[in-house]
Amino acid sequence: MNGLHDMGGQHGYGPVLPEKDEPIFHGAWEARALALTLAMGAHGKWSIDMSRFARECLSPQALVNETYYARWIAALIDLMLAHDLITEAELASGEPETVTTPPLKARDVADVLAKGGPTERAEPRAPRFAPGDRVRTRNLNPEGHTRLPRYARGKSGEVVLYHGAHVFADESAKGLGAGAEPLYAVRFSARDLWGEKANPRDTVTLDMWEPYLEQE
Repeated sequence: MNGLHDMGGQHGYGPVLPEKDEPIFHGAWEARALALTLAMGAHGKWSIDMSRFARECLSPQALVNETYYARWIAALIDLMLAHDLITEAELASGEPETVTTPPLKARDVADVLAKGGPTERAEPRAPRFAPGDRVRTRNLNPEGHTRLPRYARGKSGEVVLYHGAHVFADESAKGLGAGAEPLYAVRFSARDLWGEKANPRDTVTLDMWEPYLEQE
């Protein structure tokens, strides 16, 4: 989906200013936002890619003005409403009509976080490309979630690494299961991405699923 969430390579938003000695959480509510997201995700109603897409679907105002974890909570509410885990009445009152216990227990949280969400799968077919191949990204403008950023569409690059097959995020975000596609690291010249004012020595390496790529 083309939206304000895909800000990479765009002008006009100012420099990135990392916060010195930034804490993990800026307030207790942020830790609680993460905990709620983990607890509700454990119901298995949506994938991590569906969760990302829910954040991308927030209004442009929310994407620009809200903080990181505020966007998490807003998207989580949308997911919970869509999957009947809360009602509009409960949201309005702040009081539950029924009490359910999420399947993720407190004692299991550390193990779940340590495990992460592995996405590697068996290869559905032989990979089409190999390191050293020249490829061009497709000029896609999908309505749903995609991990192909706008600034890298229709650009030429070189495959530098084959990662194996991984869950294809574009399909996973639609709730279509965990189908896998070959995944590659593709290196692009900064000048090919952003023009002659870019440093000729700079490159950008992006992970690209095979459906994003064409033989050059």
